Amino acid sequence: MGAQSAGPSRVPLVIDTDPGVDDAVALLLAMASPEIDLRAVTTVFGNVGLETTTANARRLLTLGGRPEVPLAAGAARPLVHPQAMRADDWHGGDGLGGRADTLPAPGPLDRRGAVELLADVLRATDTPVTLAPIGPLTNIALLLAAHPELRPKIGRIVVMGGALTGGNTTSTAEFNVHCDPEAAHRVLAGEPVPLTLVPLELTMGCAVDGHWLDELAAGGPRCATLAGVIEHYRARSRTAHGVDGVALHDAVAVLESAVPGTLRTEPMTLRVDCAPGPGRGTVLRTEGADAAGARPVDVALGTDVPALHAEILRRLRTLDQR
Repeated sequence: MGAQSAGPSRVPLVIDTDPGVDDAVALLLAMASPEIDLRAVTTVFGNVGLETTTANARRLLTLGGRPEVPLAAGAARPLVHPQAMRADDWHGGDGLGGRADTLPAPGPLDRRGAVELLADVLRATDTPVTLAPIGPLTNIALLLAAHPELRPKIGRIVVMGGALTGGNTTSTAEFNVHCDPEAAHRVLAGEPVPLTLVPLELTMGCAVDGHWLDELAAGGPRCATLAGVIEHYRARSRTAHGVDGVALHDAVAVLESAVPGTLRTEPMTLRVDCAPGPGRGTVLRTEGADAAGARPVDVALGTDVPALHAEILRRLRTLDQR
């Protein structure tokens, strides 16, 4: 790969993802955001298995009109222990709410693995790259372990994951972190790279309602396809929570990647519980002597929710104006 320049007004971005319904929204949002220079997409196990997440990501790049973006498959399992659970009940067996076949055929797959592609993108860049991992953090932990010399090429890591007050997989752990706590601990607590964490509390507070989803469906053919993918997720939310609406977790992190400052943050030092037992995968705030010398993480705590909803919808609808 030759040297690339995104220009002063665009953010070079790589998304690491496990599509997944909310990942689908996030990928299309990235392709609809003029601030983003999407350099690559890498895939990881998570909501469903790696083969499925990879095929889904390839379909989504084609749906968004960007099949030329390099896409490589990464980790098929966590670093240490087997994955404890998947999220098929929320995302469907195909990861896209049973609607994967309504998307275009998968685009090309890069022959490189995810870590190799990530490293090549970083080596080639003249502008620091933002990494947006919106699934388990295995690929990012492997990148940082194998290529510490490339840390200066990373402008920021924007992670969707973790929970500070209550989880969605166990009573205290959020899904992405629970999938691979060892990888999450390395990325969140063990690497001197600027990092913004977009936790579950923030993304749940940014859930969109049925009216927003109906507006998306009316936006044009691409938006209608995406709304169809969301429908299973929407129905599951009605059953589980009695709410006609969904949390677009990963899209919140991608909008922050495109427009830094969208989210209000507070610096904290964190660690991840990697021990066996009921606390495994819990993100814990460290203070006092336990936090001495640790790199603080910018944890997103708030945003202008109506403005965020309007902006995500506006951007997605531009996909059908091309």
